[in-house]
Amino acid sequence: MGTRPKETRMFAAAFAMDPLRFPDVYGPEACARVTARAEPVEDPDAPGGVWSTERLAADPDALGDVEVLFTGWGGPVLDSAALARMPRLALVLYGAGSVRRIATPEFWAAGIPIVTAAHANALPVAEFTVAQIVYALKDGWRHVLAARSARAPVRVGRAPGAYGATVGVLSLGATGRLVCERLRDYDVRVIAHDPYTAPPPGVEAVGMDELFATADVVTVHTPLTAETRGLVGRRLLASMKPGATLVNTARGAVLDEPALLDVLAERPDLFAVLDVTDPEPPLPGSPLFTLPNVVVTPHLAGSQALERRRLGDLVVGEFERWTLGEPLRWALDRRTYERMA
Repeated sequence: MGTRPKETRMFAAAFAMDPLRFPDVYGPEACARVTARAEPVEDPDAPGGVWSTERLAADPDALGDVEVLFTGWGGPVLDSAALARMPRLALVLYGAGSVRRIATPEFWAAGIPIVTAAHANALPVAEFTVAQIVYALKDGWRHVLAARSARAPVRVGRAPGAYGATVGVLSLGATGRLVCERLRDYDVRVIAHDPYTAPPPGVEAVGMDELFATADVVTVHTPLTAETRGLVGRRLLASMKPGATLVNTARGAVLDEPALLDVLAERPDLFAVLDVTDPEPPLPGSPLFTLPNVVVTPHLAGSQALERRRLGDLVVGEFERWTLGEPLRWALDRRTYERMA
């Protein structure tokens, strides 16, 4: 999958996504690399020539000649109607993470290669996660919240520190594996649970019960599917060792949030760092904002501002390889897609 004969001609290409997010993802250098190998099919009335879903709805034949579609957040859903309007489409390049919103059964049946920048988006999530793990091993957030309440520096409890502590990684997709790799720079024991894949070297595979019961920090990277909704429930949460911290940068609904709130209220020794919630954002008045042993960040672990340029650079690099007849590195197949968030 993802290879094609080498050709030197120019290809008809279009950018179609949320115009407000477009310059974050596809910077001037990335656009110049595209136009060096493609003839752009542009919206004449839009800055940068980017097609919004509204403009495509108003001009359904606009992309009839397009062979390569560069897209991202807010891009068109690739259903049977959209594919019928792009009969020459040969490659889709998605400068964001999950393609679940745009890739339909009809799209997969068409056999068109699709590249996602999910791996590039996993990098900042892994960086954020490792920062939270190290901070948790110092009880950083707990000290910040206690000092804010007391209006004075306060030492709370006895943090384990990052020497010899145990970090548990739940699920080993792109982000989970990157977290494991980056934790090699720390003197911590890393354990992991994933029913589909073996852990990387230096990481011990354990059952989910053991992971929650023995880790000083548990970090969740499980994609949200019908099978994983509510996967982390009361029993696992209540089994966490004294003083442990739960970090979630995956999807809020992977956790049973009512059970989490109950356990946090019952176990003030536990702590939670949640970059995602269910619902998102939390409802007004949620205990997530008043419990003393939880902090909520607004889904910011993923690519922000300049970090989004990494996404565009990845898919443009894939486009360049494709034009040279080289294999695509980040093309999705349907099996991998079905296990993604």
